Amino acid sequence: MSGVRRIGILTSGGLAPCLSSAVASLTEQWATVEPTAEIIGYRDGYAGVLVGDSVTFDAGIRSHIATAHRLGGSPLGNSRVKLSNAADCARRGLVEPGADPLEVAAARLRADGIDVLHPVGGDDTATTAADLAAHLASQGHDLQVLALPKTIDNDIVPIARSMGSATAAEYGCLFAQNVIAEHSASPRSIVVHEVMGRNCGWLTAATARRYQTWVRGGVAIPGLVDEAEWSLHAVLLPEIEFTIDELVARLGPVMERVGNVNVFVAEGAGAQAVIDERTAAGVEIARDAFGHPRLDDVNVGEWLAERLGVALDAEKTLVVKSGYFARSAPANAEDRALVADCAAEAVRAAVDGRVGLVGHDEQADGAMGVVAFDRVRGGKRLDVEAEWVRDLLADVADVTG
Repeated sequence: MSGVRRIGILTSGGLAPCLSSAVASLTEQWATVEPTAEIIGYRDGYAGVLVGDSVTFDAGIRSHIATAHRLGGSPLGNSRVKLSNAADCARRGLVEPGADPLEVAAARLRADGIDVLHPVGGDDTATTAADLAAHLASQGHDLQVLALPKTIDNDIVPIARSMGSATAAEYGCLFAQNVIAEHSASPRSIVVHEVMGRNCGWLTAATARRYQTWVRGGVAIPGLVDEAEWSLHAVLLPEIEFTIDELVARLGPVMERVGNVNVFVAEGAGAQAVIDERTAAGVEIARDAFGHPRLDDVNVGEWLAERLGVALDAEKTLVVKSGYFARSAPANAEDRALVADCAAEAVRAAVDGRVGLVGHDEQADGAMGVVAFDRVRGGKRLDVEAEWVRDLLADVADVTG
Protein backbone atom coordinates (compact mmCIF):
# COMPACT_ATOMS: atom_id res chain seq x y z
CA MET A 1 0.00 0.00 0.00
CA SER A 2 1.53 3.32 -1.03
CA GLY A 3 0.38 6.77 0.03
CA VAL A 4 -2.17 7.63 2.69
CA ARG A 5 -4.96 5.14 3.18
CA ARG A 6 -8.48 6.62 3.16
CA ILE A 7 -11.06 4.98 5.38
CA GLY A 8 -14.83 5.36 5.02
CA ILE A 9 -17.22 4.66 7.92
CA LEU A 10 -21.01 4.60 7.80
CA THR A 11 -23.78 3.35 10.06
CA SER A 12 -26.94 2.06 8.45
CA GLY A 13 -30.36 0.58 9.15
CA GLY A 14 -32.15 0.95 12.45
CA LEU A 15 -30.36 2.13 15.56
CA ALA A 16 -28.60 -0.24 17.96
CA PRO A 17 -26.70 0.41 21.19
CA CYS A 18 -23.30 0.00 19.57
CA LEU A 19 -23.14 2.44 16.68
CA SER A 20 -21.51 5.35 18.48
CA SER A 21 -19.05 3.04 20.17
CA ALA A 22 -18.26 1.33 16.85
CA VAL A 23 -17.43 4.66 15.20
CA ALA A 24 -15.19 5.53 18.15
CA SER A 25 -13.50 2.11 18.26
CA LEU A 26 -12.75 2.08 14.54
CA THR A 27 -11.28 5.57 14.78
CA GLU A 28 -9.17 4.60 17.78
CA GLN A 29 -7.95 1.38 16.17
CA TRP A 30 -6.86 3.13 12.98
CA ALA A 31 -5.09 5.80 15.04
CA THR A 32 -3.10 3.06 16.73
CA VAL A 33 -2.37 0.83 13.74
CA GLU A 34 -1.96 3.45 11.02
CA PRO A 35 -1.97 6.99 12.42
CA THR A 36 -1.64 8.61 9.00
CA ALA A 37 -4.88 7.07 7.70
CA GLU A 38 -7.58 9.59 6.81
CA ILE A 39 -11.10 8.84 8.02
CA ILE A 40 -14.27 10.04 6.33
CA GLY A 41 -17.66 9.47 7.93
CA TYR A 42 -20.70 9.36 5.66
CA ARG A 43 -23.78 10.91 7.21
CA ASP A 44 -27.04 8.97 7.34
CA GLY A 45 -25.61 5.73 6.00
CA TYR A 46 -25.86 5.08 2.26
CA ALA A 47 -27.96 8.23 1.90
CA GLY A 48 -24.81 10.23 2.67
CA VAL A 49 -22.83 8.29 0.12
CA LEU A 50 -25.44 8.97 -2.56
CA VAL A 51 -25.65 12.72 -1.96
CA GLY A 52 -22.02 13.25 -0.97
CA ASP A 53 -22.72 14.26 2.62
CA SER A 54 -19.64 13.38 4.68
CA VAL A 55 -17.35 14.65 7.41
CA THR A 56 -13.58 14.31 7.62
CA PHE A 57 -12.39 13.22 11.04
CA ASP A 58 -9.95 16.02 11.76
CA ALA A 59 -7.77 16.40 14.85
CA GLY A 60 -10.63 17.96 16.81
CA ILE A 61 -12.99 15.06 16.18
CA ARG A 62 -10.29 12.47 16.85
CA SER A 63 -9.24 14.06 20.14
CA HIS A 64 -12.81 13.87 21.47
CA ILE A 65 -13.98 10.66 19.79
CA ALA A 66 -13.92 8.71 23.08
CA THR A 67 -17.02 10.67 24.10
CA ALA A 68 -18.98 8.62 21.56
CA HIS A 69 -18.58 5.52 23.75
CA ARG A 70 -20.99 7.13 26.21
CA LEU A 71 -23.62 8.01 23.62
CA GLY A 72 -26.56 6.17 22.16
CA GLY A 73 -27.69 6.60 18.56
CA SER A 74 -25.05 7.28 15.94
CA PRO A 75 -22.84 10.37 15.60
CA LEU A 76 -23.04 9.90 11.84
CA GLY A 77 -26.78 9.30 11.61
CA ASN A 78 -28.60 6.36 10.07
CA SER A 79 -31.09 5.69 7.29
CA ARG A 80 -32.74 2.71 5.64
CA VAL A 81 -31.64 2.93 2.02
CA LYS A 82 -31.62 0.00 -0.40
CA LEU A 83 -29.35 0.79 -3.34
CA SER A 84 -31.10 -1.75 -5.53
CA ASN A 85 -34.41 0.09 -5.08
CA ALA A 86 -33.87 2.89 -7.60
CA ALA A 87 -37.47 4.09 -7.46
CA ASP A 88 -37.36 4.60 -3.70
CA CYS A 89 -33.98 6.37 -3.87
CA ALA A 90 -35.33 8.71 -6.56
CA ARG A 91 -38.55 9.34 -4.62
CA ARG A 92 -36.50 10.41 -1.63
CA GLY A 93 -34.37 12.74 -3.69
CA LEU A 94 -31.18 10.74 -3.20
CA VAL A 95 -30.59 10.19 -6.93
CA GLU A 96 -31.96 11.62 -10.13
CA PRO A 97 -34.86 9.71 -11.73
CA GLY A 98 -33.48 6.98 -13.96
CA ALA A 99 -30.10 6.89 -12.22
CA ASP A 100 -28.60 3.67 -10.87
CA PRO A 101 -28.03 4.20 -7.10
CA LEU A 102 -25.28 1.58 -7.06
CA GLU A 103 -23.34 3.48 -9.73
CA VAL A 104 -23.96 6.83 -7.99
CA ALA A 105 -22.65 5.43 -4.69
CA ALA A 106 -19.68 3.79 -6.37
CA ALA A 107 -18.80 7.02 -8.15
CA ARG A 108 -18.84 8.88 -4.82
CA LEU A 109 -16.54 6.37 -3.14
CA ARG A 110 -14.24 6.46 -6.17
CA ALA A 111 -14.16 10.27 -6.17
CA ASP A 112 -13.45 10.31 -2.44
CA GLY A 113 -10.60 7.86 -2.92
CA ILE A 114 -11.91 5.43 -0.31
CA ASP A 115 -9.63 2.40 0.08
CA VAL A 116 -11.40 0.70 3.00
CA LEU A 117 -15.10 0.95 3.83
CA HIS A 118 -16.45 0.02 7.27
CA PRO A 119 -20.25 -0.24 7.11
CA VAL A 120 -21.83 -0.91 10.50
CA GLY A 121 -25.23 -2.53 10.13
CA GLY A 122 -27.17 -5.71 9.46
CA ASP A 123 -26.92 -8.20 6.64
CA ASP A 124 -28.40 -5.81 4.04
CA THR A 125 -25.83 -3.16 4.97
CA ALA A 126 -22.94 -5.60 4.66
CA THR A 127 -24.00 -7.26 1.42
CA THR A 128 -24.78 -3.89 -0.18
CA ALA A 129 -21.22 -2.83 0.60
CA ALA A 130 -20.00 -6.04 -1.02
CA ASP A 131 -22.03 -5.18 -4.13
CA LEU A 132 -20.40 -1.75 -4.18
CA ALA A 133 -16.93 -3.30 -3.95
CA ALA A 134 -17.70 -5.67 -6.82
CA HIS A 135 -19.04 -2.80 -8.93
CA LEU A 136 -15.92 -0.73 -8.28
CA ALA A 137 -13.65 -3.68 -9.02
CA SER A 138 -15.25 -3.99 -12.45
CA GLN A 139 -14.13 -0.40 -13.04
CA GLY A 140 -10.58 -1.00 -11.85
CA HIS A 141 -10.97 0.57 -8.40
CA ASP A 142 -10.14 -1.66 -5.45
CA LEU A 143 -12.28 -1.24 -2.34
CA GLN A 144 -11.85 -3.34 0.76
CA VAL A 145 -15.04 -3.80 2.74
CA LEU A 146 -14.81 -4.84 6.39
CA ALA A 147 -18.30 -4.66 7.83
CA LEU A 148 -19.29 -4.83 11.50
CA PRO A 149 -22.50 -6.68 12.53
CA LYS A 150 -25.27 -4.67 14.16
CA THR A 151 -28.76 -5.94 14.98
CA ILE A 152 -30.56 -5.87 18.29
CA ASP A 153 -32.52 -9.01 17.43
CA ASN A 154 -29.34 -10.98 16.72
CA ASP A 155 -30.52 -12.43 13.41
CA ILE A 156 -27.41 -12.39 11.16
CA VAL A 157 -26.17 -15.74 9.85
CA PRO A 158 -23.54 -16.93 10.86
CA ILE A 159 -22.72 -14.31 13.51
CA ALA A 160 -23.00 -15.68 17.07
CA ARG A 161 -23.91 -12.34 18.62
CA SER A 162 -24.47 -9.01 16.94
CA MET A 163 -23.18 -5.82 18.50
CA GLY A 164 -25.83 -3.99 20.49
CA SER A 165 -28.06 -6.97 21.26
CA ALA A 166 -26.90 -7.49 24.84
CA THR A 167 -27.45 -3.82 25.69
CA ALA A 168 -30.90 -3.83 24.10
CA ALA A 169 -31.89 -6.80 26.27
CA GLU A 170 -30.60 -5.04 29.38
CA TYR A 171 -32.49 -1.83 28.67
CA GLY A 172 -35.63 -3.70 27.62
CA CYS A 173 -35.56 -5.39 31.02
CA LEU A 174 -35.12 -2.05 32.81
CA PHE A 175 -38.06 -0.65 30.84
CA ALA A 176 -40.21 -3.64 31.76
CA GLN A 177 -39.41 -3.39 35.48
CA ASN A 178 -41.05 0.03 35.55
CA VAL A 179 -44.01 -0.48 33.25
CA ILE A 180 -45.07 -3.82 34.70
CA ALA A 181 -45.48 -2.00 38.01
CA GLU A 182 -48.61 -0.62 36.33
CA HIS A 183 -50.36 -3.87 37.20
CA SER A 184 -50.81 -2.43 40.68
CA ALA A 185 -52.75 0.57 39.35
CA SER A 186 -55.85 -1.42 38.56
CA PRO A 187 -57.30 -4.86 39.31
CA ARG A 188 -57.68 -7.30 36.42
CA SER A 189 -55.05 -5.51 34.35
CA ILE A 190 -53.12 -6.76 31.34
CA VAL A 191 -49.68 -5.42 30.46
CA VAL A 192 -48.40 -6.33 26.98
CA HIS A 193 -44.75 -5.51 26.39
CA GLU A 194 -43.95 -5.58 22.66
CA VAL A 195 -40.26 -6.12 21.88
CA MET A 196 -38.52 -5.57 18.55
CA GLY A 197 -37.88 -8.66 16.42
CA ARG A 198 -39.49 -9.37 13.05
CA ASN A 199 -38.51 -12.98 12.40
CA CYS A 200 -36.23 -13.72 15.32
CA GLY A 201 -37.32 -13.94 18.95
CA TRP A 202 -33.82 -13.67 20.43
CA LEU A 203 -34.27 -10.17 21.85
CA THR A 204 -37.68 -10.96 23.33
CA ALA A 205 -36.36 -14.13 24.96
CA ALA A 206 -33.14 -12.50 26.18
CA THR A 207 -35.06 -9.56 27.63
CA ALA A 208 -37.55 -11.91 29.27
CA ARG A 209 -34.75 -13.99 30.78
CA ARG A 210 -33.18 -10.89 32.32
CA TYR A 211 -36.56 -9.79 33.62
CA GLN A 212 -37.42 -13.16 35.17
CA THR A 213 -33.99 -13.24 36.82
CA TRP A 214 -34.78 -9.85 38.34
CA VAL A 215 -38.17 -11.06 39.58
CA ARG A 216 -36.67 -14.22 41.07
CA GLY A 217 -33.99 -12.07 42.69
CA GLY A 218 -36.47 -10.75 45.19
CA VAL A 219 -39.65 -8.76 44.59
CA ALA A 220 -41.82 -10.81 46.93
CA ILE A 221 -42.83 -9.54 50.35
CA PRO A 222 -44.53 -12.38 52.26
CA GLY A 223 -48.11 -11.46 53.05
CA LEU A 224 -47.97 -8.28 50.95
CA VAL A 225 -46.44 -8.70 47.45
CA ASP A 226 -46.92 -11.90 45.47
CA GLU A 227 -44.04 -12.67 43.09
CA ALA A 228 -46.56 -14.05 40.59
CA GLU A 229 -48.04 -10.57 40.12
CA TRP A 230 -44.71 -9.33 38.77
CA SER A 231 -43.70 -12.45 36.86
CA LEU A 232 -44.24 -13.01 33.16
CA HIS A 233 -47.20 -15.18 32.27
CA ALA A 234 -46.52 -15.59 28.55
CA VAL A 235 -43.53 -15.07 26.23
CA LEU A 236 -44.58 -15.10 22.56
CA LEU A 237 -41.93 -15.65 19.89
CA PRO A 238 -42.06 -15.72 16.07
CA GLU A 239 -40.61 -19.23 16.14
CA ILE A 240 -43.50 -20.69 18.14
CA GLU A 241 -47.01 -20.51 16.72
CA PHE A 242 -49.90 -19.64 18.99
CA THR A 243 -53.61 -18.92 18.75
CA ILE A 244 -55.67 -16.50 20.78
CA ASP A 245 -57.87 -19.37 21.97
CA GLU A 246 -54.85 -21.28 23.29
CA LEU A 247 -53.53 -18.16 24.98
CA VAL A 248 -56.87 -17.38 26.62
CA ALA A 249 -57.15 -20.94 27.91
CA ARG A 250 -53.70 -20.61 29.50
CA LEU A 251 -54.04 -17.07 30.86
CA GLY A 252 -57.66 -17.17 32.04
CA PRO A 253 -56.82 -19.10 35.23
CA VAL A 254 -53.87 -16.76 35.84
CA MET A 255 -56.13 -13.73 35.77
CA GLU A 256 -58.50 -15.36 38.26
CA ARG A 257 -55.74 -16.56 40.59
CA VAL A 258 -53.21 -13.72 40.39
CA GLY A 259 -55.43 -10.80 39.38
CA ASN A 260 -53.33 -9.58 36.46
CA VAL A 261 -51.52 -10.83 33.34
CA ASN A 262 -48.08 -9.81 32.00
CA VAL A 263 -47.07 -10.74 28.44
CA PHE A 264 -43.85 -10.26 26.45
CA VAL A 265 -44.41 -10.50 22.69
CA ALA A 266 -41.99 -10.10 19.79
CA GLU A 267 -43.35 -7.63 17.23
CA GLY A 268 -43.24 -10.37 14.59
CA ALA A 269 -45.00 -13.03 16.68
CA GLY A 270 -48.47 -13.46 15.28
CA ALA A 271 -47.83 -10.72 12.71
CA GLN A 272 -48.88 -12.89 9.78
CA ALA A 273 -52.22 -13.62 11.43
CA VAL A 274 -52.82 -9.88 11.82
CA ILE A 275 -51.77 -9.21 8.23
CA ASP A 276 -54.02 -11.97 6.91
CA GLU A 277 -56.95 -10.69 8.95
CA ARG A 278 -56.54 -7.10 7.76
CA THR A 279 -55.87 -8.08 4.15
CA ALA A 280 -59.08 -10.13 4.14
CA ALA A 281 -60.87 -7.02 5.40
CA GLY A 282 -59.51 -5.00 2.48
CA VAL A 283 -56.84 -3.13 4.44
CA GLU A 284 -53.60 -2.52 2.53
CA ILE A 285 -50.47 -3.20 4.58
CA ALA A 286 -47.74 -0.57 4.12
CA ARG A 287 -44.26 -1.87 3.29
CA ASP A 288 -40.78 -0.41 3.64
CA ALA A 289 -38.07 0.02 0.96
CA PHE A 290 -37.01 -3.58 1.52
CA GLY A 291 -40.52 -4.93 0.93
CA HIS A 292 -41.14 -5.81 4.59
CA PRO A 293 -44.55 -5.08 6.13
CA ARG A 294 -44.26 -2.09 8.47
CA LEU A 295 -44.60 -3.70 11.87
CA ASP A 296 -45.48 -0.41 13.56
CA ASP A 297 -48.59 -0.46 11.39
CA VAL A 298 -49.27 -4.17 11.97
CA ASN A 299 -49.09 -3.48 15.73
CA VAL A 300 -49.23 -6.98 17.16
CA GLY A 301 -49.25 -5.68 20.73
CA GLU A 302 -52.45 -3.70 20.27
CA TRP A 303 -54.10 -6.59 18.42
CA LEU A 304 -53.17 -8.99 21.19
CA ALA A 305 -54.21 -6.70 24.03
CA GLU A 306 -57.58 -6.00 22.46
CA ARG A 307 -58.44 -9.67 22.16
CA LEU A 308 -57.08 -10.68 25.56
CA GLY A 309 -58.79 -7.74 27.22
CA VAL A 310 -62.21 -8.87 26.02
CA ALA A 311 -61.65 -12.58 26.59
CA LEU A 312 -60.19 -12.14 30.10
CA ASP A 313 -62.67 -9.43 31.14
CA ALA A 314 -59.84 -7.02 31.93
CA GLU A 315 -60.53 -3.66 33.55
CA LYS A 316 -57.39 -2.18 32.06
CA THR A 317 -55.08 -3.11 29.17
CA LEU A 318 -51.75 -1.42 28.63
CA VAL A 319 -49.51 -1.88 25.58
CA VAL A 320 -45.92 -0.68 25.88
CA LYS A 321 -43.00 -0.87 23.45
CA SER A 322 -39.41 -0.75 24.64
CA GLY A 323 -37.84 -0.73 21.18
CA TYR A 324 -36.90 2.92 20.81
CA PHE A 325 -35.77 3.13 24.45
CA ALA A 326 -33.62 0.00 24.17
CA ARG A 327 -32.11 0.51 20.72
CA SER A 328 -31.04 4.10 21.46
CA ALA A 329 -29.05 3.30 24.60
CA PRO A 330 -25.26 3.62 24.86
CA ALA A 331 -23.43 0.29 24.66
CA ASN A 332 -23.02 -1.50 27.99
CA ALA A 333 -19.74 -3.09 29.13
CA GLU A 334 -20.49 -6.39 27.41
CA ASP A 335 -21.19 -4.72 24.08
CA ARG A 336 -18.28 -2.28 24.47
CA ALA A 337 -15.95 -5.28 24.71
CA LEU A 338 -17.52 -6.92 21.65
CA VAL A 339 -17.34 -3.68 19.66
CA ALA A 340 -13.66 -3.25 20.55
CA ASP A 341 -12.89 -6.83 19.47
CA CYS A 342 -14.75 -6.42 16.16
CA ALA A 343 -13.09 -3.07 15.41
CA ALA A 344 -9.63 -4.45 16.15
CA GLU A 345 -10.22 -7.45 13.90
CA ALA A 346 -11.64 -5.24 11.13
CA VAL A 347 -8.55 -3.01 11.10
CA ARG A 348 -6.18 -5.99 11.22
CA ALA A 349 -8.08 -7.56 8.33
CA ALA A 350 -7.92 -4.34 6.33
CA VAL A 351 -4.16 -4.15 6.78
CA ASP A 352 -3.89 -7.82 5.76
CA GLY A 353 -5.99 -7.28 2.63
CA ARG A 354 -9.00 -9.36 3.69
CA VAL A 355 -12.70 -8.53 3.13
CA GLY A 356 -15.96 -9.64 4.72
CA LEU A 357 -18.15 -9.32 7.81
CA VAL A 358 -16.28 -9.33 11.12
CA GLY A 359 -17.62 -11.27 14.08
CA HIS A 360 -17.75 -14.52 16.02
CA ASP A 361 -18.50 -17.22 13.45
CA GLU A 362 -21.00 -19.83 14.64
CA GLN A 363 -19.83 -22.14 11.88
CA ALA A 364 -16.23 -21.96 13.11
CA ASP A 365 -16.78 -22.78 16.79
CA GLY A 366 -17.49 -19.14 17.58
CA ALA A 367 -14.03 -17.92 16.61
CA MET A 368 -13.56 -14.20 15.90
CA GLY A 369 -12.76 -13.70 12.25
CA VAL A 370 -13.86 -12.39 8.87
CA VAL A 371 -16.86 -14.10 7.30
CA ALA A 372 -17.07 -14.12 3.49
CA PHE A 373 -20.00 -12.07 2.24
CA ASP A 374 -21.49 -14.99 0.32
CA ARG A 375 -22.02 -16.72 3.67
CA VAL A 376 -23.87 -13.77 5.20
CA ARG A 377 -27.64 -13.58 5.27
CA GLY A 378 -30.40 -12.31 7.49
CA GLY A 379 -33.37 -14.09 9.00
CA LYS A 380 -31.56 -16.24 11.56
CA ARG A 381 -34.12 -17.78 13.88
CA LEU A 382 -33.88 -18.27 17.60
CA ASP A 383 -33.06 -21.85 18.55
CA VAL A 384 -36.02 -22.54 20.80
CA GLU A 385 -34.43 -25.86 21.79
CA ALA A 386 -31.42 -24.09 23.30
CA GLU A 387 -31.17 -24.82 27.02
CA TRP A 388 -31.55 -21.20 28.11
CA VAL A 389 -34.71 -20.77 26.03
CA ARG A 390 -36.24 -24.00 27.33
CA ASP A 391 -35.43 -22.92 30.88
CA LEU A 392 -37.08 -19.53 30.33
CA LEU A 393 -40.26 -21.00 28.89
CA ALA A 394 -40.40 -23.62 31.65
CA ASP A 395 -40.03 -20.89 34.27
CA VAL A 396 -42.93 -18.92 32.75
CA ALA A 397 -45.00 -22.12 32.55
CA ASP A 398 -44.36 -22.76 36.27
CA VAL A 399 -45.93 -19.39 37.08
CA THR A 400 -49.04 -20.07 35.00
CA GLY A 401 -49.38 -23.56 36.44
